[in-house]
Amino acid sequence: MTGGMVMGVLGGTVKGGVLELLTVFILSIFVGFEVISRVPTLLHTPLMSGTNAVHGVILVASIVVLAGAQTTTLQVLGFAAVLLATLNVVGGFVVTDRMLEMFKSKKKAAPAPADSGSGGSKPAAS
Repeated sequence: MTGGMVMGVLGGTVKGGVLELLTVFILSIFVGFEVISRVPTLLHTPLMSGTNAVHGVILVASIVVLAGAQTTTLQVLGFAAVLLATLNVVGGFVVTDRMLEMFKSKKKAAPAPADSGSGGSKPAAS
């Protein structure tokens, strides 16, 4: 399908390079899905930790962008970026914590201590 056919279906025209960027974005979604779906369970936690570090950098960058916003539109977009990046970081840590809990050995419950503070009375024999 050519760019003209795509834009004919979408009902508009594309300015300089937008179609190419959209194509790369859509292809990256498919490639990312294929790569992530093939990650073994044992590698999920280390990869998630690395991803959380990247998301922390994205959060700092979105704060810097928000600080330099000049117009109301840029401030709103910057705030949305900070909010979404924060949710992404927090959600990543929650998922990583749950994954790490799955790998911890479960401790057996300690037996209940005998009742020694009842004054030493013994049950009556029948």
